Parts: sequence; structure tokens; C-alpha cells
Amino acid sequence: MSALTITTIQSNLIWEDKTANMQQLQQKIDGIEEKTEIVVLPEMFSTGFSMRAKELAETMDGETVEWMKMISNKNGVVLTGSLIIEEAGKYYNRLIWMLPNGQYGYYDKRHLFAYGEEDKHYSSGNKRLIASVKGWKINLQVCYDLRFPVWARQKPEDGVAEYDVLIYVANWPERRSHAWKTLLCARAIENQSYVVGVNRVGDDAKNIHYSGNTLVIDPMGQVLYHMADEEDVNTITLSKEKLEEVRMKFPFLNDADNFAIL
Repeated sequence: MSALTITTIQSNLIWEDKTANMQQLQQKIDGIEEKTEIVVLPEMFSTGFSMRAKELAETMDGETVEWMKMISNKNGVVLTGSLIIEEAGKYYNRLIWMLPNGQYGYYDKRHLFAYGEEDKHYSSGNKRLIASVKGWKINLQVCYDLRFPVWARQKPEDGVAEYDVLIYVANWPERRSHAWKTLLCARAIENQSYVVGVNRVGDDAKNIHYSGNTLVIDPMGQVLYHMADEEDVNTITLSKEKLEEVRMKFPFLNDADNFAIL
């Protein structure tokens, strides 16, 4: 059975400095020694969690998306993370799923963080993105989405899971890190899925501290990787055999509620 190798990059982000962030992230990506298939960056990896959407936004043919194309192609990996995108006069916290051949998918963050006034500067998305790599289905979400379990909930058809890996990219403050760690484990258990949560470290210009706590969790809720308080680049291989073993032994998805999200 095919395995899937993912590299998580827990990095400090330099406030609203796209060039500096792309330079430091490129160094980290180019320094990956293991063979990997997906590289995951934090939320708003080029700017930090800024509300200056109008000043910092780019289009889909802007410098950061072009940088993602270059890095993905050069390293032969899928590259994902979110950035600020302007489209038709609206601003989005948009996760890009960039393939080495230059094709991409994207997901616009649905749940905007009103506590931090994100809803005043950005527009909400309404469509999930489930990507596919080597027969693995991957559900892609952003930060605050983590607090809303229905949006991530598996909708199995004939007992077949909708996805196998759930990825969250985030700028999640240290002061609420207990919620971050707890909810990531909960999403893994309730969806019988691997969960990957990639967060930043360091302090932003608003004196908000981020402790990282990047996690990779198996379908039983067991932590396979956890790093707090420091920058780290980690590569891990996920087992499809382990995933299918869990789902066969505990066929809980067969009993899932049927529901629609409006």
C-alpha cells in the first residue's frame, strides 16, 4: 500500500515582509534532505496574520504564487500554505495547493476570525478543497476552521471515507494552544483520519506570541510528531495500511450522520 511523506515547516514569520519570508522559507525547503511529497507552510506565510489586506494583497499571478510555482517545480513537491489574495474587489485568506507542474487548487478560509477582526477585511469562502496525491485524499483547511467540526466532518459514501488526511495551516496564538492541541486530536479521532496542523512560532507586530505546537496525529488520536517553541522542519511518512486497519477494526464511519452544510 502506498505511503505518503509530508514535511511540515514551523517557522517564525517576518511581519509584512514578503521578500524576507520567501527567502527564509526557500532556504528551509531547499535544505530538506529526505525525499518528500508535500511541504506545508503556515497560514499567511508571506506576511504574518495581517489585516492590511488592501495593501498586501496579490492576484493569482502575483509574486508569491509565482514563487510557489518555482519552489514546487524546483523541488518536485506539492507546496501548500495560505496568503492574501485579491479577486474581483474582494480579499481572501487563500490556501494554495501548488503542484510541481504549475497547476493548482485553492481554498478560501470559510471561518473568519471575528475576534481579530478578520471578517472586516476578508471575504469568506464556501467550498471545501479535497486534493488527491497517490490515491490519498487530503482535506485542506485554515486555522480558525479548526473550531468548527462540521466543516471538517467526513461525509462517507457507502462507508468509504471522504478523505484520509486533514491539514490545517495556522497562525494560532500560544495563549490558546491548549485548544489547538485538543481540537486537532479530536478531528483525527472523530474523522478516523490523519491530521496535520502546521503553526508558526515567534512574535508578530501586535505582540502576539506563537508557540508553534505543530502536530501530526494518527487516526486513533495518537501524536506522531509534536514541536513547540522553536523553528523546525520535520518530514514524516504516513501509512495507508495503518489507516485502513483502523477503519476496518473500528468501522465507526458507517454510523455517521447524514447532513448538509448550507
